[in-house]
Amino acid sequence: MTFLANVLQTIGIPYSALISIIFGLMIVSFPIGAYVVFNSEIGDNIDFGFPLEKFDLFIAGINMEIPFEYQIGDAFVVVWCVFAVLFTIAIIGPKKSFLGSISGLLIREKNLTDANYLITIIKWFSVLVVISGVINFVQESFGIVTEPPESTNDLILFLAVTIAPIIEEIGFRVILIGIPLFLIYSFKTSIRSFFHVLWHPYENLHIVDNKKAILLIVLVGIFFGAAHIISGEPWSSGKFAQAAVSGIIIGWVYYRYGLIAAILIHWATNYFIFSYVFAISEINGISIESAITHTMVNTLEIILVVTGIVSISIIIMNYLNSKNQNEVNKAEML
Repeated sequence: MTFLANVLQTIGIPYSALISIIFGLMIVSFPIGAYVVFNSEIGDNIDFGFPLEKFDLFIAGINMEIPFEYQIGDAFVVVWCVFAVLFTIAIIGPKKSFLGSISGLLIREKNLTDANYLITIIKWFSVLVVISGVINFVQESFGIVTEPPESTNDLILFLAVTIAPIIEEIGFRVILIGIPLFLIYSFKTSIRSFFHVLWHPYENLHIVDNKKAILLIVLVGIFFGAAHIISGEPWSSGKFAQAAVSGIIIGWVYYRYGLIAAILIHWATNYFIFSYVFAISEINGISIESAITHTMVNTLEIILVVTGIVSISIIIMNYLNSKNQNEVNKAEML
């Protein structure tokens, strides 16, 4: 066994502990989000029964408003249930269950970070957090700030944050990456094959050279970043780089691991984080801005950053280990 393989196995024990902590926090975020919507007073003069008269869509960088009356609570329950179903699927597959993969890491069986959806999601989500943090730090050192669009009501804002992962993953990843990949690489024209590719491009397309796919992912990621600062109610310009890198990472995850992983990483950046932020704001009677710097949120960030650094190390070592193994195999064939 090579030195890198030994290091990977040794890292598996603390890494599995970090992943398990984040997994537990993710599960707890489900009831916390429900508490925020149905039991808190973040909406001030409105609550979960408040009717909204239009449904906002953000598809491929285009804002659309569909006339449709619904209550905040009803919309939240529907989306919450979708996330719960996807999260359950992520726990049990695609190759091994979450517990089975964690057990493999604990006994140093082998690196099983790609055997389970949820471990893959936590790995790439933590990487995204680290890279976003670095971008934010660099930008702030040059006086570039990242400011969100103004919101008239925190409850409506939390609903929008909750819905966004599904809308944006369909609008950017499925439409702008999945469909072009099908048109470029697929030799089948059936409806069934089309939807299989949109669900999991890499698994259902025979792609030998990833260059075109990676170029597409990068271009869509850049467009995703630009869309955040030019469309509808835009963020400040500081959001571009952060959103573009996030778009590239999630785009790669969608291509390589499928739509479930992409949606749940976006869910983690939105619902998972902000369910805690909004709950802390409500419980402590402080603003959302103050809640973001609360000790508990800072602790969560530290856990994610440490996990992200380990995840990046594992990705690099897996690549080097794979490269070394390929060289050994070639040498043995000579």
